[in-house]
Amino acid sequence: MSVSQMQVLLVEDEPAQREVLAYNLEAEGYAVRRAENGEEAMMLIDEAAPDLIILDWMMPLMSGIEVCRRVKSRAETREIPVIMLSARSEEVDAVRGLDTGADDYVIKPYNLRELMARVRGQLRRVRPAASGEALAYEDIVLNAETHRVTRDSEEVKLGPTEYRLLLTLMEKPGRVLSRDQLLDLVWGRDIYVDTRTVDVHVARLRKALTKSGGSDPIRTVRGAGYSLG
Repeated sequence: MSVSQMQVLLVEDEPAQREVLAYNLEAEGYAVRRAENGEEAMMLIDEAAPDLIILDWMMPLMSGIEVCRRVKSRAETREIPVIMLSARSEEVDAVRGLDTGADDYVIKPYNLRELMARVRGQLRRVRPAASGEALAYEDIVLNAETHRVTRDSEEVKLGPTEYRLLLTLMEKPGRVLSRDQLLDLVWGRDIYVDTRTVDVHVARLRKALTKSGGSDPIRTVRGAGYSLG
């Protein structure tokens, strides 16, 4: 999985709806993980935080409202967009869902094209580079459309892995990402890579960014991981 392929956690207890929606999400290029109840959803979130959660309200074992409440109450997951799906069409229900922290509320039966547009909108908010936007941190500019990186207006030559690593760090400046998180985001969960490989590529990225004498923008947090700034 490339860093540009975003992960969507789909939580829906009705098998037919789950598979239709998963099919359409995958056709849009998203990596989809499926959960059929709230408890399974929380387990998957604990394993690896997704970029977005599509969450059915009415589910066995744990309701979508409770899953949303837990996600939004944790510092490490509260920024994940949540789109709540519900057959409840009353305004009071929509207000309750949004008050719990949901970023959007979609009433069933929904129009698939509209739902996909809402998914894209939420993901553009949290992963701007995925829509081709340029990212900037201090004097570093990364153009996700052209894959060109500059620092103080001078081009920085990066290998593919170093580029994906910088892209990941620039999407969340100041956020500390563990080696395991970086392995998942940069290399992909289906590829086995030793965590020490992260250190090697961080060192290469640092060397490239500081080649012209600039300061090192990458911060090492002992026992935790790395962050940009």
